[in-house]
Amino acid sequence: MSCSYKEALDWLYSTQMFGIKLGLEGITKLLQACGVLYPRARVIHVAGTNGKGSTCAFAESVARAAGYSTGLFTSPHLVEFNERIRVQGQMIPDDAAARLICRVRDIIFDWEIKPTFFELVLAVAMMYFAEREVDIIILETGMGGRLDATNAVPKDVAVLTPIGMDHTQYLGSTLEEIAAEKAAIISWHRPALSAPQPPEAVRAIHAAAQRMDTNYRIVTEECELPLGLRGPHQRRNAALALAALRALPHFLAGDEEIARGLAEVQWPGRFEEIAPQVIMDGAHNPPAIRVLVDSWQQAYGEQKARCIYAGSADKALDEVLQLLSPIVKEWVLPPVQSPRILSPVEMAVKVRSISQAPVSTPATLAEAIAELPPYTLICGSFFLLGEAKAHLRNHSDYRKTEQ
Repeated sequence: MSCSYKEALDWLYSTQMFGIKLGLEGITKLLQACGVLYPRARVIHVAGTNGKGSTCAFAESVARAAGYSTGLFTSPHLVEFNERIRVQGQMIPDDAAARLICRVRDIIFDWEIKPTFFELVLAVAMMYFAEREVDIIILETGMGGRLDATNAVPKDVAVLTPIGMDHTQYLGSTLEEIAAEKAAIISWHRPALSAPQPPEAVRAIHAAAQRMDTNYRIVTEECELPLGLRGPHQRRNAALALAALRALPHFLAGDEEIARGLAEVQWPGRFEEIAPQVIMDGAHNPPAIRVLVDSWQQAYGEQKARCIYAGSADKALDEVLQLLSPIVKEWVLPPVQSPRILSPVEMAVKVRSISQAPVSTPATLAEAIAELPPYTLICGSFFLLGEAKAHLRNHSDYRKTEQ
């Protein structure tokens, strides 16, 4: 039965009531029912704690510049659902999204155990990639790796970005346990690549590679070519993406194509300059905040930020605020429409216990971003970034730098 884009999304979002359900049995059944369990395209699968999205974006952009048809699956989205599924760098059109969501809805209509939101979105993505007959698919894990829905898709190359402490309620209480969950995307006799990791993570990756009887390589070099994404850490992400592409069977790209792909890459919310000296960054855990602070200091020296911040209650907020405070001259803590976000009043208590900088709690996000003077930093939760982007796009006085 057909449905409109709004009806399709309403139904899809209603499935979030089923929550997070880690495991591969359900998604394997779903992908098989949709006829997309075994894609014809070559697949790069990316897991890690930080840098996943940027690494995926570099790989997709270079592959596309080299003449390959590409499919990119990432999460979460900032403003529009369609951001999660892209072919040739373009978001899935509303009509295609509606048609495929409705098809999946009809397939699972009488299933006793319903797939989760994330599983359904992955199925829609894989069907769209199959329809468009892409050559290369880049999949970003949602959380973890071993039991993440994306791990049901056979892959040609496994990639591990920097691993840190995150989602401990699901993945483990130690770095080695978390790394073991993420390293479980490594596949039998298939190449694996990793960013430099702490020793505990390296042990877990080495053990996973041994179990899969495959070699893995830690990519220590940095890309020296001009990049479309800012921040010194992006040089490592770009090098990892290039190594992943080169590990794909029969992948070919000339120097000019590689340079163009790296220079033209776009990825919102990663040290993104949305107006002169106004930065938006989705850093939300301690490792990512360290990278953000380093990027800010390299870009602006000792200049401190007017920091518009919101964070999820389940994150290591005390450590995050401690790391962020040296570059903040003023805190602005707006409300955000998500039950996961700590309220501005509660956040203000945490901030004042850590920082001497003045704190304000505007009544609305619109009030917080009514003016964006130079050296403003909007950071923390992707919920904050998404709401801010949506608001700014609807106001003509916003001087956008997005393409």
